[in-house]
Amino acid sequence: MASIMETIVAALNWRNALDIAIVTFVFYKAIVLIRGTRAEQLVKGLAVLLIATVVSRQLQLFALYWILDRFMTLGIVAIPIVFQPELRRALETLGRGSIFTRSSRPFEDFDFDKMLDELIKAVQVLVKKRIGALIVLERETGLNEIIETGIHIDGHVSAELLVNIFFPRSPLHDGAAIIRGNRVMAAGCFLPLTENPNLSKELGTRHRAALGISEQSDAVCIVVSEETGAISLANNGKLTRFLDEKTLRQLVTNLCKPQSNLLNIRQWRLNAK
Repeated sequence: MASIMETIVAALNWRNALDIAIVTFVFYKAIVLIRGTRAEQLVKGLAVLLIATVVSRQLQLFALYWILDRFMTLGIVAIPIVFQPELRRALETLGRGSIFTRSSRPFEDFDFDKMLDELIKAVQVLVKKRIGALIVLERETGLNEIIETGIHIDGHVSAELLVNIFFPRSPLHDGAAIIRGNRVMAAGCFLPLTENPNLSKELGTRHRAALGISEQSDAVCIVVSEETGAISLANNGKLTRFLDEKTLRQLVTNLCKPQSNLLNIRQWRLNAK
């Protein structure tokens, strides 16, 4: 027993402790770097595949294990290609010396209804004055790489702020505004255009950009047409056009309202009965 304890104490020397601490810190910073980006979902998918590979091997499901094992081998080769934006971002962060800075929480609790009221007010003004707009509501898939293409704002969502962002001849009116929770994170952001060849020719760059970001993430994108004043909403690669304010409010609520808030409302209704 004494020899076992001596072995454990000898193993837990300061070098091993330092080694474990450094590895833990590196993993922590890697998680912070990919959090709020599309890579977060990709990592989760790889983790599921890894677990499935191990389980299939333990259960001796040889055919399934062979397929998953070959797929994982191929995935290792594809990782540098798939994670190229995140790897570049990590190296840039390291080069700026900001790897040690504390990051704020990317997602916080917020008053969804108040944010939505301000958003609808802004859309009403934009429609009335025929001002083109492109507003992206971030959901589970982080959009940090898109936010970095624009001008950082990090201000509370208000109708006045959104209208001023898209006011004609404003420096930011041509890009997209990104909303996370109840804050406008950035404006003047560049979005990827859809590659769908079957779109109507009458759809302009704003609509194609809205479809593009909805194809590459789970974000919800609201478009106000500068030519017609029509309201459109892009989600999951599909565009719903010619919405009124009531329908827009309902769609955004169904797609974006935090689940906890919906559960609280249902519970309140049940208690009221």
